[in-house]
Amino acid sequence: MSQAITFSAYGAPDVLQLSAVDTPEPGPGQVRIRVRAASVNPLDMKIRSGLMAGKVPAHFPVTPGLDAAGVVDAVGEGAEAAVGDEVLGATAGGSYGEYALLDRAVAKPAALSWEVAASLVTVGRTAFRVLAQSGVQAGQTLLIHGAAGSVGVIAVQLAVARGVTVIGTVGAHDDDRLTALGATAVRYGDGWVERVQAAAPQGVDHVIDASGAGVLAESVALTGDSAHVITIADLSAAQHGVRFSAGAADQSETLPELVRSAADGTLTVPVWRTYPLAEAAQAHTDLEARRNRGKAVLLP
Repeated sequence: MSQAITFSAYGAPDVLQLSAVDTPEPGPGQVRIRVRAASVNPLDMKIRSGLMAGKVPAHFPVTPGLDAAGVVDAVGEGAEAAVGDEVLGATAGGSYGEYALLDRAVAKPAALSWEVAASLVTVGRTAFRVLAQSGVQAGQTLLIHGAAGSVGVIAVQLAVARGVTVIGTVGAHDDDRLTALGATAVRYGDGWVERVQAAAPQGVDHVIDASGAGVLAESVALTGDSAHVITIADLSAAQHGVRFSAGAADQSETLPELVRSAADGTLTVPVWRTYPLAEAAQAHTDLEARRNRGKAVLLP
């Protein structure tokens, strides 16, 4: 037996409880890790609350969590890692626990902290995917809503590195952080359209919405084409003719590339705060209140 965070009913953060669970056993191709860090993602909270019940039905009790980093302590037949390896990856069956299973383990460079390693997986792959799906090209102008969020920050850096002019909507305290990444910061809230137009007199070619803040109609008007707007956060996308990006296509090389960039310092992954595993409910509470300015990470 080992310890993990579980929930047995949908609800507020306080449904998350530290529980004794069976230690998972790796199947073919899988590895089991002793978790050193587990990332907290917005999808975790949507699943816990029941908001995603129609798309991701729960089989209670649920151990939440999408990604983790740790040390391999058991391997399944055919696994491409060895006991003692330091790895990271997307988890099968949850990551908020002392142990987790990875279907595909990626080596963690020594230069990468456990917290950053765990934080990179879902948000990095999401940013890479949505940027590719947006169709934006070098020399064009891209507007990113929620540019200071965990996905937005990585999307900004990837786009700038590809020669894209990036405008990002942010809150009052994130202007300097976004500017340092090579983007132009614009405050969200009333009047944001006019502020974007002033910052991008050449016009906006594509929009990525990572905020879910009800900005799709105006974004379509800015680009003149709903096909040039994509969201990862607004479930009303279809009402505006906008694509909702979810899931993961074949990204077998994406994560190792992101890991290398984070390890050599060319990609920044902000970690806001760490929490003991038992304080997972507090982590959810803080993120739902939008107190964070970067990733929240659990340390079992």
